Amino acid sequence: MTVRFSLLAAGAICAAAASASAQSGFDDVVQAQVLQGWDLPDGRRVAALHLTLAPGWKTYWRAPGDAGIPPSFDWRRARNLGNVALSWPTPDVYVQYGLRSIGYTGELVIPMHVTPAKPGKPVRLRATMSLGVCADVCLPHEIQIDTVLDAPDSSPTPAIVAALADTPYSADEAGVRAATCALRPTENGMRIEARVTLPSTGGREVAVIEPGVPGVWVSEAVTQRSGDTLTAVSEMVHQSGSAFGVDRSNVRITILGGDYAVDVQGCSAG
Repeated sequence: MTVRFSLLAAGAICAAAASASAQSGFDDVVQAQVLQGWDLPDGRRVAALHLTLAPGWKTYWRAPGDAGIPPSFDWRRARNLGNVALSWPTPDVYVQYGLRSIGYTGELVIPMHVTPAKPGKPVRLRATMSLGVCADVCLPHEIQIDTVLDAPDSSPTPAIVAALADTPYSADEAGVRAATCALRPTENGMRIEARVTLPSTGGREVAVIEPGVPGVWVSEAVTQRSGDTLTAVSEMVHQSGSAFGVDRSNVRITILGGDYAVDVQGCSAG
């Protein structure tokens, strides 16, 4: 069994990065490996992608904020892969030059629940992960993943277990009593106002709204709390400038608090 990774600088996203990309050392800002994980009784495999960032560098959560670069995966070259579900650990919130981004520093373990297309057969996990890494400059990178998940094991991997334990609470676990979304058309797109009734998650709370619509940009949510109700308001615009619709059942609201985070899936009309 072999595991192969390559990290490629795809270019710069700002003038500072363009001048810095010629300097040495940028190829080593991220190291990556696949953790083989273990098999579940239902035939799925719990594996993980383990990223190690150089000191001073960060990468981004699935919804990275206005100052971040969203990560993406291309699984088309994989073999015997029926489905893969990612579980993102709770990220941190950063503010730099007045812009907010959401992501990670140090080490990041992203658990993956892998379902084979043909149960009982090995899965060749061959994919490209596109991500952004930032320090004083920001660079888009690609990680090439090529490994075979074929080591039968029923013993959980501690690093993956810890990452799963660090994911946001579900709405039920956090005591969410209600989640509503009011939608209103605007000149360029749509305004969404989400209201979530739940106990405080501690300290300064940041809400992130994901509409579940490909190609739609969502602004940084203006978040405030009154008693047990947290309100978050964002503007949504389609990248093509075209009209779009939002299915409230696909809206995802993540609340990042000082003590813990909460993942709310879906909202009712409000």
